[in-house]
Amino acid sequence: MTLASLIESLVLEYTKYSQNSIVTRAAKKEKRPQKKSKESSKSLTRKEKITTSTEAQTQQIATWHLKESETVITELETCKVSGLSSDLAQKNLKKYGSNTLPEAIPRSGLSMFVDQFKSLPVGLLAVAAGISVATGGLVDAVVIMGVVVINAAIGYATESNSEKIIRSLKNLVNPTAFVIRDGSIQEISAPEIAIGDILILKPGSYVPADARLIEAHRLSVDESALTGESMPVTKSTAALSGDNVPLGDRKNMVYMGTLVTGGQGIAAVVATGKYTEMGKIQMMVGEATMPETPMEKQLDQAGSQLVVISGAICAFVFGIGLLRGNGVLQMLKSTISLAVAAVPEGLPTVATTTLALGIANMRKHNVLIRRLDAVETLGSVQTICMDKTGTITANRMRVVEVCTDSKCIEVSHDKLLFEEETINPYEHEQLLKLIHVLVLCNESEVDKEQESDEYVVRGSATENALIDLAITSGVNVTSLRANYPRLKIAHRSQERNYMTTLHLTPDEQKNLIAVKGSPSEVLSLCSAQMKNGQKVPLTDADRLAIENQNEDMAGKALRVLGVAYQLDESEDIHSREDLIWLGIVGMIDPIRNGVQDLMGGFHQAGINTVMITGDQSPTAYAIGKQLNLSKGEQLQILDSTHLNNIEPEVMKGLCDRVHVFARISPANKLQIVQALQSSGKVVAMTGDGINDAPALKAADVGIAMGHTGTDVAREVADVVLEDDNLETMIIAVSHGRTIYNNIRKSVHFLLSTNTSEIMVMLAATTAGIGHPLSAIQLLWLNLITDIFPALALAMEAPEPDVLLMAPRDPNEPIIKSSDFKRIIIESGALSVSALAAYWYGIRRYGIGAQASTIGFMSLTMAQLLHTLSCRSQTHSIFSKEKLPPNKYLNIALGGSFILQILAATMPGLKGLLQIAPINLVDAAVIGSSAILPFLVNEGRKEVATRYLQGDNNLTPLLPGGNDDSVTISPLEIEQQEVEQQIAVAISV
Repeated sequence: MTLASLIESLVLEYTKYSQNSIVTRAAKKEKRPQKKSKESSKSLTRKEKITTSTEAQTQQIATWHLKESETVITELETCKVSGLSSDLAQKNLKKYGSNTLPEAIPRSGLSMFVDQFKSLPVGLLAVAAGISVATGGLVDAVVIMGVVVINAAIGYATESNSEKIIRSLKNLVNPTAFVIRDGSIQEISAPEIAIGDILILKPGSYVPADARLIEAHRLSVDESALTGESMPVTKSTAALSGDNVPLGDRKNMVYMGTLVTGGQGIAAVVATGKYTEMGKIQMMVGEATMPETPMEKQLDQAGSQLVVISGAICAFVFGIGLLRGNGVLQMLKSTISLAVAAVPEGLPTVATTTLALGIANMRKHNVLIRRLDAVETLGSVQTICMDKTGTITANRMRVVEVCTDSKCIEVSHDKLLFEEETINPYEHEQLLKLIHVLVLCNESEVDKEQESDEYVVRGSATENALIDLAITSGVNVTSLRANYPRLKIAHRSQERNYMTTLHLTPDEQKNLIAVKGSPSEVLSLCSAQMKNGQKVPLTDADRLAIENQNEDMAGKALRVLGVAYQLDESEDIHSREDLIWLGIVGMIDPIRNGVQDLMGGFHQAGINTVMITGDQSPTAYAIGKQLNLSKGEQLQILDSTHLNNIEPEVMKGLCDRVHVFARISPANKLQIVQALQSSGKVVAMTGDGINDAPALKAADVGIAMGHTGTDVAREVADVVLEDDNLETMIIAVSHGRTIYNNIRKSVHFLLSTNTSEIMVMLAATTAGIGHPLSAIQLLWLNLITDIFPALALAMEAPEPDVLLMAPRDPNEPIIKSSDFKRIIIESGALSVSALAAYWYGIRRYGIGAQASTIGFMSLTMAQLLHTLSCRSQTHSIFSKEKLPPNKYLNIALGGSFILQILAATMPGLKGLLQIAPINLVDAAVIGSSAILPFLVNEGRKEVATRYLQGDNNLTPLLPGGNDDSVTISPLEIEQQEVEQQIAVAISV
């Protein structure tokens, strides 16, 4: 067996297995160095140690790229035909260890707990405790530090749970590879790969170890994970020369973590695990940091600003208290406690926990989120670009029509019909030739089972459909291929949209050239056609008729292939213009169930949909119309042939107009995504193939198919739909928006309640009416209202209208100016009500513990009820459309109310919090002051919502009023020129 034939047989064998290939992953952080600059440093440093195996022997460090391939084979004691033996593979695994990268050990529970004390608020509490001890308030100090420990315990629990969820994502997949062992192809898990194994490389393959190439046929590899080079590298097998050859110039090597993007080859493994180049990089990492999401950065920034603002307010309270004659130490403790209560130090924890729980929840819907920030971005997606084949459609092709010799033949599941009469291909020479060419110019593997006498077909959906046509027509596929053995093959490429094969004929006098591909391109290679069994010249009228047939088929949403052949002695399969035209074949790839309704769901959610396909314009147009991508307006379609010479500004304008891009190459897909992004859109890209990978990688959210998608597509994606169900995309968008909204709800609750505490203390101190809340009461209030209710808000279900809202602006801050207005109003209602209850206490009992108890109980109960008001910005308790239940919030509120009642009744806790007895009248005042701000805030929300809903008759004022004169600026003139170019591009 020759090496060339070995490669071919290995590739065919690989195809058989690759249909059910398992999802593989490379390290995402190293893989995408140029994407999303927002993923920079991290404030939460994870000190993680790198573990290595001490049992395995050190692997040989050799310059394999400088050695000849035969020398490499000899030194590794392997064979390029039969590979390693199982015994030798196990021996090498035992000798050198498994093929796994050094793993980072997560922080210990103790270090994670200690980290909870490393914050400014905790430092302030410690100072307060120290001051309490110095002034004889030992009990106060114990309570303060008790609150610190409880806060730390809660923070530890939420953070460790979040980390477990995030880390569990790394174990959801098991990388595999195809190797030759014991003379046969085997699929094994990546950790089982041993030194000397022979890897099979094919487009979409994940390279599981460092290996020296033995055979390479047009092999190209994406090495961006290792070198940062964005363009694929073309590989060869020749030995290199020279010292210190850079990693990126080692053309005869492939490295762990890289991806094969084109061609095929075999390679001998020379390094595994920590001895690979990827392993060496990881070994140099002494500390690892978890990526901080943009939302966490915003919250950190907001927290810092609040520290400054609350610090200034607390200083003001401190000064006023001194002027009022209060003691320095008393005011110092109260002020520090107020500062800690005012600043919601748990904001980043709430964000991380919410994101992590959201990821786990999406996992239940078979949506795998691979990055925390992808959850945020999903909620702001404005445009979704969708690859057609395998994403919108099922990628299960079936031939439904064949046009040849002026006849258009309908293909049913088991017969061929012409004018409703069954025809036999063996009675129509041209039709039979066309079917024969489709079988020969085809890479699907066909076997015939001995027992059942049935064919087993393995290959791409398109080529399998052509084989099925031949089988339906009664053609003996295996016999035909045996009589016409293939000598050469030229695959489709970006330069030519057709495939050519060269075959030996039975008489061995001439060779057969078989061609199939884009009808217009194949037709341009033809000078004659078969008509009534005779070869006749191809006239302009004939070409026009064929083009019309092509457009008719494409208009029916069929994928159309042109078919041609030639018989001569030449072995040249390139640059031919003397082919004989046979006809065209129309295939259908049915749209997936539910996709049409899904498009409507996207449009309702304010998300634009764009279809990107390699199909011809008529086919793409028909599918776009069927899916209503234009939302009932005129569907705009653009052919890729018009993309190359379009100016960037025109391209940006096209993005807002075009609904379908046809005859698109991988480079065009990337161009479209980048143009949409440059116009300010947040873009999601869905895809399943190798040709989708560049666009998936560049998009704000790359979404890959988990079952039928290629490894390379899944590697670069942020989101993987494990069951290939595109309908789960709307669920993912809904959850993405909900997670962001829930974090905002938690932040809003924390800020509004903490601001109310500042207002109460500031107003009371300024008015000179004592202290409604003691230092310990402020700490207790912070403990029962700030933690569990805020986390429960972060677990709200999607609101009923979450998909009726427009996507959020990705540049908007998480706390907007309008939010601050609402916070001030709501905090004011809470503060006024609590101060009113406190004033009642003063009027009845005087300044002292009794009045403070009434004020403390009122504010605590009001804040807990305010949690219900924070569940939605628009839906109130008066709304007809009710919010979905939140059992976590019910539990949190119930527990907090019980704790507050215990604080007022348990003797020990009651004395510690300085709570005085209350009677029924006091209780009624407390209840009224707690319910009143809740009703006020809910009523204000309902009024505001109704006002906005009824504000439909307002007409925006146009610039210029009634003045009919129009002044056009130079910028507007330039914009008009761009508009004209856009109109021309679309019309073409």
